[in-house]
Amino acid sequence: MKMVWMVTRQLSIKGKRRRIWGGGAFLCWVLLMLVTPKISHSPNHHHYADMRNFLGVPNTLNVITNFPFLVVGVLGFVLCVQGGFFNIRFSEVWGWALFYAGIAGLAFGSAYYHLKPDDSRVTWDTLPMMIALSSLFSSFLVERVGERIGLSCLFALLFIAFLSTAYERLNMMFELIPCIAIPGMTFVFPPKYTHSRYWLWAAGAYILSKFEAFADMKINHANQYTISGHSLEHLCLVIVPVLLSIMLVHRTRKCQRFID
Repeated sequence: MKMVWMVTRQLSIKGKRRRIWGGGAFLCWVLLMLVTPKISHSPNHHHYADMRNFLGVPNTLNVITNFPFLVVGVLGFVLCVQGGFFNIRFSEVWGWALFYAGIAGLAFGSAYYHLKPDDSRVTWDTLPMMIALSSLFSSFLVERVGERIGLSCLFALLFIAFLSTAYERLNMMFELIPCIAIPGMTFVFPPKYTHSRYWLWAAGAYILSKFEAFADMKINHANQYTISGHSLEHLCLVIVPVLLSIMLVHRTRKCQRFID
C-alpha cells in the first residue's frame, strides 16, 4: 500500500513539473511574440513568381491550389464532430475541430487574398492559419502536458491571434509553433498515444512548405514556369492536416495517466 502511495506521489510530482515547464515555455513564447516589433510589408511582399491568369481568374494557380484545404478541412471537421472515427477524447474535440475549421477557412481566405494580393486582404490569408496553428498547439498540449493547460492556451492563443491581426503584426511567431515548439516539446513530454512520430512528419512537411515559399521564383524558373514555389507551398502545406488525420485514425492510447 505504501509503495502504491509513493508511486502515485512521484507521478503527481512529475505531472506538476510537466505543467510548470509547459506553462513557463508558453508564457515565454507569448512574451516574445508581444514584444516583437511591427514589421511593415515590403513592396514586393504581394508580388509572386506566377501571376498568370487562366479563364479570367487572376493568379490562377495560387488560387486553385487552395481547394485541397477545403476538402481536408471540411472532412476533418465533420469526422471530429460526429465522433467514432478519430481516436480523440471529449476534451480534445474542441482543439481538433477548430484546427480543421481553420484549415477549411484558409481555403476561402487564401483564395480571396490571391485574387488581388494587397495589404487590405492579407488578414484573410493569415488569420485562418493562425487559428489553425493555435488550435493545433492546444491539442498538442492537451495530449502531452495536460487538459487544463492545453485548453487555457487555446483561448489565450486565439485571443492573441485576433489581437495580432488587428495590429497587423507579423505572424512569424505563430509559424514557430510547428517549426520549433512542437518538435522541441515532442522530445520533452512523453506521448499519451502511439503514432506520435506523425507530429514530427507534419512539422517536416510544414518546414518544407516554407522553403518552397521562400524559393518561389527559383522553383518557378527551375521547372520552366510550370508551377511556382508558392503554389507548391499550398500543396505541401495541405499534407500537414492529412498526416495528422492519419495519426488520429490509427493511434491508440498507451496507458492511463494518474495525473492529467
